[in-house]
Amino acid sequence: MPLLIKNGRLVSADSDCFADLYCEAETITRIGKNLEVPPDTRIFDATGKLVFPGFIDPHTHIYLPFMGTFSKDDYTTGTKAALMGGTTTLFEMVCPSRNMSAAEGYETWRAQAEGKAACDYAYHMGVTRFDAESADQLREIVRKGTASFKVFLAYKGAFGVDDEELYHTLKLAKELGVIVCAHCENETLVAERCKELLAAGVTGPEGHYQSRPPRVEAEGVHHLCTFAELTGASVYCVHTSCEEALNEAIAARQRGVKVSVETLIQYLLIDKTYAERPGGEGMKYIMSPPLRDAKNQAVMWNALRSGLVSTVATDHAPFDYHTQKITMGKDDFTKIPNGIPALEDRINLLYTHGVKTGRMDLPTFVACASTNAAKLFGLFPRKGSLAIGADADLVIYDPDYRGKISAATQTQNLDYNAFEGWEIEGKPTVVTVRGQVAVQDGKFVGKVGRGQLLQREPNHF
Repeated sequence: MPLLIKNGRLVSADSDCFADLYCEAETITRIGKNLEVPPDTRIFDATGKLVFPGFIDPHTHIYLPFMGTFSKDDYTTGTKAALMGGTTTLFEMVCPSRNMSAAEGYETWRAQAEGKAACDYAYHMGVTRFDAESADQLREIVRKGTASFKVFLAYKGAFGVDDEELYHTLKLAKELGVIVCAHCENETLVAERCKELLAAGVTGPEGHYQSRPPRVEAEGVHHLCTFAELTGASVYCVHTSCEEALNEAIAARQRGVKVSVETLIQYLLIDKTYAERPGGEGMKYIMSPPLRDAKNQAVMWNALRSGLVSTVATDHAPFDYHTQKITMGKDDFTKIPNGIPALEDRINLLYTHGVKTGRMDLPTFVACASTNAAKLFGLFPRKGSLAIGADADLVIYDPDYRGKISAATQTQNLDYNAFEGWEIEGKPTVVTVRGQVAVQDGKFVGKVGRGQLLQREPNHF
């Protein structure tokens, strides 16, 4: 059925106007005022509301085997949660172990999503080892439409690559025209500091920050950018948390390195004191890199506004507090499953604490929450835009909504919310995926299994 959104304020990364928007056959086909439409058209009156392109989370872990356990979301709960928060496309990190081939990893993750996704999705292909077999399989995965890699400069012996593997991964990426996402921490420094802290009797969650202070992350960014400079590859620093790491990326960019930067909604809003809360409460807030000193928040907000940081993601990794984080990490902070889930709340928090506070304007909000990710990862202008011919992924957003975040009402499949009780000012009222309504008036009304694995062409030659 065709769809008309009328009387809305249409906001994209490069425009802001009042107009009607008409969709048919999954795409936007007309934009203008007082559009005439067929009688069978479904009509939404967006008077007083904002109309955005569907939001894109460029960094999630829906399916994640980690530290001997598994993330709690699957593609049904995870993509429903995304849609409830206005995210219509998500990128999942494929993270095979080192003893699993790239082809096995890709097929394992693909099978997890098949028939279960309610929103569209794409992959960053994890490179956790590099040899001749890996290179051949990675070429084939790129041919299948996955135009980005992911490397870990951390998690020694698990996901992490050594320098030889990093070098050849970046060389292959340059040859194929794909961008390489990277977790930037120095794995040796992390491993040695963890040993020292545990030996000294530091076992609680406060030890996590001490094991990987800002300089450890900054060294990881510097290391990545050195290799990118010498190979010519395009790189993307995921979950950048602090000024020291950001400065390394800026310095590399100034000397010509093709480096882009992502931060997370968690780093913008909560700080390391949360992970220091007593009674095991701090375990809810363990992620890597860790939450930082609050002074970094203003730095990251300013960097978003100026364009030095391109995207705001979540690194959504949903592990239960009671059955996973506490039970596994009660005697050893290195065994706490990492992750502060936020897939459902990212947009409402960014709007509330970004737009409503004056930290960013509406076009910047759309850019860092949607359009920039589409451009970086080969989806623009199909995704991330309000333009004729684009997919009809749309969010009608009510700026007058007032409410609170609660685990009791969330769609994410876990037993806590890191932002419990936080007030929000604004919420999606209607969310569409390729022209079909998936969320209406706070309820999921979409179709599980309709989400597509998106095919992308390399765009970083």
